[in-house]
Amino acid sequence: MGAALPLGDPAPADGALPADLAVDPESPFGAYLHVPFCRVRCGYCDFNTYTATELRGARQDQYADTLLREVDLAADVLAAASPLRPASTVFFGGGTPTLLPAGDLARMLGGVRDAFGMVPGAEVTVEANPDTVTDAVAAELAAAGVNRMSIGMQSVRPHVLASLDRTHTPENVARAVAAGRANGLDVSVDLIYGAPGESLDDWRASLEAAIALEPDHISAYALIIEEGTKLHRQISRGEVPAPDDDLQADMYELADGMLADAGFDWYEVSNWARGDAHRSRHNLAYWRGHDWWGFGPGAHSHVAGLRWWNAKHPAAYAQRLAAGESPAVGTERPDAEARLLEAVLLESRIREGLDLATLPPHSRRAVAGLVADGLADGRDALRGRLVLTLRGRLLADAVVRALTA
Repeated sequence: MGAALPLGDPAPADGALPADLAVDPESPFGAYLHVPFCRVRCGYCDFNTYTATELRGARQDQYADTLLREVDLAADVLAAASPLRPASTVFFGGGTPTLLPAGDLARMLGGVRDAFGMVPGAEVTVEANPDTVTDAVAAELAAAGVNRMSIGMQSVRPHVLASLDRTHTPENVARAVAAGRANGLDVSVDLIYGAPGESLDDWRASLEAAIALEPDHISAYALIIEEGTKLHRQISRGEVPAPDDDLQADMYELADGMLADAGFDWYEVSNWARGDAHRSRHNLAYWRGHDWWGFGPGAHSHVAGLRWWNAKHPAAYAQRLAAGESPAVGTERPDAEARLLEAVLLESRIREGLDLATLPPHSRRAVAGLVADGLADGRDALRGRLVLTLRGRLLADAVVRALTA
C-alpha cells in the first residue's frame, strides 16, 4: 500500500494556497491522475496501490466521480491564486489505470479539460497493464483524447516475470502494443532489470523483444528493493538474492548500447526515445521542476515551490471530498538548500543537463573534478551545462553528492 507519506505541516481544510505564493501564469502546468487499483500486488511495488481486498470502504465504480470532485476543487483553488493555465500534459498513473472502464478514464480526462482547458497538442498518457488492453479499450481512449500509452512489459522471460509477481505474458505485451499503434497512439514500453534470477542473457532477450515491438519510447529501470515490500521480506529471509550492483551496471550499459544502435536516444538516465517528439513531456516536467496537480489518494502536487500530498487510502480520500474538504493532509515549502538539492538531483539526470550558473560557487568548483573522473562531459561543461557521461549516469548519485557537499 505504498510508503508512508512525508512529514510536513498540516494542509488547510479548504486547500487554499498561501497568500504570498507567487504563481507564474506562464509556467507549464500538468495534471497527474492517480488510479490506485491493481488486481495483484507485485512483490517489488512500493506505490500507493490497493487490491480489491484492501479497499475497505472505497469502490472502484465510484472512483471517477470522487476524483472529479478534486478536479473542481483544484480549479477553484488555483483560480484564486492566478489565472488558470491549460494543461500541457495529463498522465494517468497507478496502479493500473486500465482496470477502470475506458469510459471512466474518458470522463476524468474530460473533467480536466473542462476545468482547465488543454494546450493544443497536449500530451495525454495512460499507463496500462498488458492484460487490460484490447483494441476496443485503445480505441475508446484514443477517441477521448489520449495520445500516448505506457505499457508495463518488465521482461520477456517468464521466470523473471514470475519473480516480480507479474501476471501478463509476452504475447499480451505484443497485443497491447499493436492495439495502441492501430489506434494512433504513441507507445512506450517499460522494462525492469536486475530481478532475482535474471541473467545478462535474459536481459538481452528482453531488450531484443522490446526493440522488435518498434515502440516510440522505452524506459528501463533498475530494480530497487523498497522496505516493506514482499521482495524485501524475501531477500531479508534469504529466500532470493539481492540485486547485484555490478550486474545491474552491466545491464544498463548493454541497454544503452542496444537502444542507441536501434535508433533510440537517451534523454533521461532511465529513458530513451526515437527522437525528441517521443519523449515523455509529462515526466520531463517533473525533472525540470514545473507545476503540476496530483489528483487521487496519496498523490503529490507542486505549484510555485509549494508541495502537498493527499490522504493515502481511497476511503479517506473520498470521505474528505464528500465532506467538502480538500483531500490534502500535509504540505511543505522547501528552503533554498533543499531546492538546490532537488534541482541537482533531477536536472542532472536529463540530456540537456544542469545549468551551472544556477549552482553556488563551491558546487561549480566541483565540476572540474567530475569531468576529470569521466562523470561529466567536458565540452558541455565549457558551455555552462553539466551533462552526465555514460559512466556518470551509472554513478549519478555520486555526482549529486559531489555537487551538494
